[in-house]
Formats: sequence, structure tokens, C-alpha cells
Amino acid sequence: MSGSPDRVRPYLNPYVAGVVLGLVLLLTIYVTGRGLGASGGLKTIVAGAMDSLASEHYGGSLFYQEYASAHPVSPWKSWLVFEVVGVVLGALFSGVISNRLGLRLEHGPRIGARRRIAFALLGGALFGFGSQLGRGCTSGSALSGMAVSSVGGLITMIAIFGGAYALAFFFRKLWVK
Repeated sequence: MSGSPDRVRPYLNPYVAGVVLGLVLLLTIYVTGRGLGASGGLKTIVAGAMDSLASEHYGGSLFYQEYASAHPVSPWKSWLVFEVVGVVLGALFSGVISNRLGLRLEHGPRIGARRRIAFALLGGALFGFGSQLGRGCTSGSALSGMAVSSVGGLITMIAIFGGAYALAFFFRKLWVK
């Protein structure tokens, strides 16, 4: 494209993006000894915030005591926190350079904005709960797990896609004409 500020750049080819993601994942495993994952980073941010803002609760909670014993270094020194911050800043940078930065709520022809937001919040909460049950989010459990040939990663991937396809049957009429 000409670089005109009113023109939106096309999306990256999904095959190229997949290869780049795979290379980033391999590099992450090589450098850190662990794969990618956002739920661990968010959990670390919450633990750090609780320690900073409500230290009595942090010290008295069994959950945070177990977390602190498993993670003796300050939560703010965890590489997972920097990963999550990097994802947010990278997404912002990408939106700026591709001229896609803005607020927009997309929804199908048979679903209103309020219902769309309610479904998004419910889906996000269920996915967050599931990531704690499965001991990792899609990045950590499925993507990183599949990269190291983990049976758990394969099961997670099957559950995510199988659940999505099964539920899509019931909700498709909200999104298509």
C-alpha cells in the first residue's frame, strides 16, 4: 500500500504468521526453558498487585502462601509479566502502524451490542476458569504443549476446537444471515 494514513494495511498471511509464531515459540523454549503462556503472567500480575495493595490478605491467604513458596522471586521480576506487557504493547504498536487502532464492537445481524458483550464476558470467564482447571491457557497448554508433543496439549487442543465447533452450531444463527 502507499502508506497513506487513511488506508488500512492488509493482514499478514496466516501461514507466514503461523511460521513466525512457531519460531517465536521455539526461541522462547530455547531461551527460557518454557513455552509461551498468558494465564501464568496474569496470575503473577494479580499476585504482585495483591502483595502490593493488600499485603495482609496476601500473607494470610493459603492460595498466595502456596504461590509465594513456589515463586520466591518478586512477582514483578517474572518474565511472564514482561511477556504479557510485551503482548499488549506489541498489539498497540501493530494497530498503530497498520492503521487499525480504534474501538469497535463487532456483532452479527441478530445480536445486539449488550448481548454480544454479555456473551464475550461469559465466554472469557469460562475460558479463564478452564485455563486454571487445565493448568494453562491456550498458549501455555495447547500451543506450547503441542510444540513439545505433550498429550495434555493435544487433549487441550481437541477440547478447545471440539467445544468451539459444538457450540458454534447453537450460536451460528446469531452471527450469520
